[in-house]
Amino acid sequence: MEQCQALEQIQTEFQVNTDHMHAIVKQFVQEMNKGLDHHGATVAMIPSFVSGRPTGQEKGQYLALDLGGTNLRVCQVALLGDGQYTLHQQKYVVSDQLKLGDMRHLCDFIADCVDDFISEHGDQHTTLDLGFTFSFPILQTSINSGELKQWTKGFACANAVGKDPAVLLQDAFHRKNLQVNIAAIVNDTVGTLMAHAYRHPETTMGVILGTGSNTCYYEDISQIKKDFNHGKTLSDEMVVNMEWGAFDCERRILPLTMYDNKMNRESVNVNEQLFEKMISGMYLGEIARNCMLYWIDRLVLFGGRSSPELNTQWRFETAYMSTIQADHSKDLAATKHVLEDIMDLPAGSTTLADRQLVQVICQSVGRRSARLAACGLAGILSHKNLVVGDNGQDDGSCLIAIDGSLFEFYPDFEKNMTEALVELFGEKMRSRVRFELSRDGSGLGASVIAMMASKLASQ
Repeated sequence: MEQCQALEQIQTEFQVNTDHMHAIVKQFVQEMNKGLDHHGATVAMIPSFVSGRPTGQEKGQYLALDLGGTNLRVCQVALLGDGQYTLHQQKYVVSDQLKLGDMRHLCDFIADCVDDFISEHGDQHTTLDLGFTFSFPILQTSINSGELKQWTKGFACANAVGKDPAVLLQDAFHRKNLQVNIAAIVNDTVGTLMAHAYRHPETTMGVILGTGSNTCYYEDISQIKKDFNHGKTLSDEMVVNMEWGAFDCERRILPLTMYDNKMNRESVNVNEQLFEKMISGMYLGEIARNCMLYWIDRLVLFGGRSSPELNTQWRFETAYMSTIQADHSKDLAATKHVLEDIMDLPAGSTTLADRQLVQVICQSVGRRSARLAACGLAGILSHKNLVVGDNGQDDGSCLIAIDGSLFEFYPDFEKNMTEALVELFGEKMRSRVRFELSRDGSGLGASVIAMMASKLASQ
């Protein structure tokens, strides 16, 4: 009886009903307008300086760099036209010493890697344009310049914050006599959009739904009211990097539970990125773990028993939730394996009812994530009047490119997003909006942006 009551309470706590979704969408549109109107808004709405759309017919050779984790990735991309391309890449390990040393040393290392890559794969006698995917907080001031606001992801190089990483790296290229021009600094979300748009020019948005979450879309330049020096552009629209993870940090509308609040209090960025914390893969496992511990403490789950693994922050991974939610076996054997073999609960200590309750927790947390992500997309659709086609017909032309393990691997994630959009806007959304997986934004996407920047410079 207690477990049945717990099951009902969990489903209620993580439910986001249709009326609440409508309220979230309304608030989301208001925050978008604030971000377009002035600097310093919660949803930053950062102009990317990427204007115009690729046609898929572009051709040329470009380089791409991806810096933002353990590895540096160097790519050479050949755009062949007709949405076709080839890509060669090489990964280089970035040592902890480089991550914590002087920025000049990191840039020299990157230049050496590019030199090594070009010697093996490229033409050393031709100047190559490069797209630089720099996955750190940066205030972009043009398509190929910006100011580093802070380091993240274990990097802490001296003499970098407040400076332009493109200038610092370009100086290193000059010191090595490399004929490489940094044509663009690329946000990974914008790269996702451009990678898909090269193959499918009708793509309207780029979305990251993985460890973190963010979205970009095409906005009319006339709607970007805040001051920014965009100069001449290739068209009257520009890709806006929303930074939507910060939505509702004021805690006005998002349906935070006690489990979310505990996770947020114990995070390194308290009360920041609340929207991202409720929908992205880095956090879902921790929310589910907090929920399990709550019911363990009330002697409803596992007979009140826990384990050092389950008691450790961040130890219950979102990937485990995927395994549990996809478990359709009669005795939930895969769920038992996660709980007893991985989370180290005593062998044979979990009952079928325990495992069913854990499965409901994972399903509820994952479903809420998808529905909240759909609310963000619905806000963009409403803002851009894309709920119906430009001609008033439901022509099914709204194509959304999504990258990330959550979208790619989490069971029923796409289905739950679609059902949420149907609840918000009606059955027409099943044909009106298409989600497609888009990989390699930091390679193909960065190269396409470098191509567009080069085209703008030449004009």
